[in-house]
Amino acid sequence: MPVAAKSPSSVKARLEERDFSETEVWGPMGDGWRQLHGSYRDVGFSFEWHDFTLSRDMEWNPSFHPGSLEICLNLAGNGMVSDRAQRTEFGPLSTIFYWQNRQRLRATRLAGGRHQFLTVELSPAFLRKYFSGNEANLHPIVKAIVTEADSIAISEITRLSAEHQQLMAGLRHPPVFASAQPIWYQAKTLEVVSAFLFKSPPENEFFCQRQKRVGQDRVDRVISILKSDIAEPPTLEALGKQVGCSPFYLSRIFSQQMGQTISQFLRQLRMEKAAELLRQGRLNVTQVAMEVGYSSSSHFSVAFHETFGCCPGLYPLPTFTGRRKVSRADPSSKATER
Repeated sequence: MPVAAKSPSSVKARLEERDFSETEVWGPMGDGWRQLHGSYRDVGFSFEWHDFTLSRDMEWNPSFHPGSLEICLNLAGNGMVSDRAQRTEFGPLSTIFYWQNRQRLRATRLAGGRHQFLTVELSPAFLRKYFSGNEANLHPIVKAIVTEADSIAISEITRLSAEHQQLMAGLRHPPVFASAQPIWYQAKTLEVVSAFLFKSPPENEFFCQRQKRVGQDRVDRVISILKSDIAEPPTLEALGKQVGCSPFYLSRIFSQQMGQTISQFLRQLRMEKAAELLRQGRLNVTQVAMEVGYSSSSHFSVAFHETFGCCPGLYPLPTFTGRRKVSRADPSSKATER
């Protein structure tokens, strides 16, 4: 039986993958990088957990497997992914996926603060095995991989919900014996793909799905409002009026979808902005505190230390990597924390 000739690009991709290694990128991180399960080469998927801090920007794209689709579930830290056509920036509690196709991607993890994220690497062979024949319902990037067509390489950013965070916690600490983990992780791979790589046609939307989508839209609007003025945010009552629901209902759906209260999220936004301003070096600690909505420098310093593990006057730390313990914001704090 004659054997079909392989295209030069296919042969090149195989050679690149054979010589590829992530060790050079993640080796210096020590225990800041850990493979949870899988093997990109052997089974077509790999789960990896990352937890480190940076005092200078880090080129992240050398860790992307040639030809791979990678989903990034980003708990903490800021970064960007770009190609010749677009540049996408993302922050904490967000999800993005990207395809290392013929175009080499650029990606950077930004200095300052803690980076915590889980990546799921998927090979084209794995995606074609499980999703060929279902192309109409796939995200355009995944559809292009399955059908071996050209496409955009970087997805839009979506929010990392409380459900997604619970999924991440389970992936880090699987509730099954070691002997059962291979099949458990394979099932979880399909669950992750189903959660992030499919598009649901609006005409087939069930009532419960519509209610969930409306709730997500309201939460997204709250996030946008808070980001627009972190120093003088609206009260909970005012937020409810702006998004069209009661303060009680808004508070409940926000906590359900984000895994934290509105006041905790606001505090997180303020700390991220404060870290950015301190890195720039144009303002002193008191000025930064006022800029992000704190009238008391001491209260600001306590919040900053709980978040980043150091006093704002010492930030950013001189070390390149390191692990820090991060405390959760006080659930009893108010949405308009001063």
